Amino acid sequence: MAAQVLGKALVSSKWLAEAVKAGRVGAGLRVLDASWYPPQERNARQEFKESHIPGASFFDIEECRDKSSPYDFMLPSEAGFADYVGQLGIGNDTHVVVYDGDKLGTFYAPRAWWMFRVFGHRQVSVLNGGFKNWVKEGHPVTAEVSQPTPAVFKAKLDKSLLKTFEEMMENVGSKRFQVVDSRPEGRFRGTELDQGLESGHIPGAVNIPFQSFLTETGHEKSVEEIQQMFHDKKVDLSKPLTITCRKGVTACHIALAAYLCGKPDVSIYDGSWSEWFHRAPPEYKVSEMKRNKA
Repeated sequence: MAAQVLGKALVSSKWLAEAVKAGRVGAGLRVLDASWYPPQERNARQEFKESHIPGASFFDIEECRDKSSPYDFMLPSEAGFADYVGQLGIGNDTHVVVYDGDKLGTFYAPRAWWMFRVFGHRQVSVLNGGFKNWVKEGHPVTAEVSQPTPAVFKAKLDKSLLKTFEEMMENVGSKRFQVVDSRPEGRFRGTELDQGLESGHIPGAVNIPFQSFLTETGHEKSVEEIQQMFHDKKVDLSKPLTITCRKGVTACHIALAAYLCGKPDVSIYDGSWSEWFHRAPPEYKVSEMKRNKA
């Protein structure tokens, strides 16, 4: 399986269950629940306290971010990330496995996966199928919260995996890299509101909704299927590629999918539509709704 060769970008429930049973979750292997839900719908931290994979810690995406930014979930500083994950018992040699409890199977876990990678950590994997399938397959859960021994983590930002607003603006004219938008089609086209924002997309972007990379059970599709999806949208995986979405979360699904196909250098536009909508000039926001009004 290609995922196993590529630094184990995905691990199966069976693999992780065997690691849990063998007592390997500890200093060398840390498991993180990176769940996040709209507060009015579910309480991720409370659900973690009630039921999680044995030995797991809660990775709070609301805490591990740049709180000074006006945009959601922007990357923290190197020092901020290093301190946060160090408190979770993660060092530079730790293999990290991330998952979440979303009903889709996986939603926020790829964001945590990418965050580790953008800060220079390569031994990080996503639990294929997420917590939903872990439970469905009958693997153990616990309410016992582990207390990991703090570790030293040294973070170094890999700017090649990150794109800024200025770089995205420049690319509209230069087309130095391909841009894929992972939001649902209606939000990409501008025919429905995007979580309260007028929607639309960056000029030249191609739309591949992130959910299309998941099977009905919530597992990642096969490498062959993923390659075909990129091919159908005329996305060339041999050329530079940047992914955008609403707030830099679901974009990471496509970075993970491309990684499984042997492309580890996909960058994320961290500000995504949240920033683009507020900062880009009107002519740089493509929207069918606006055209129809005109």
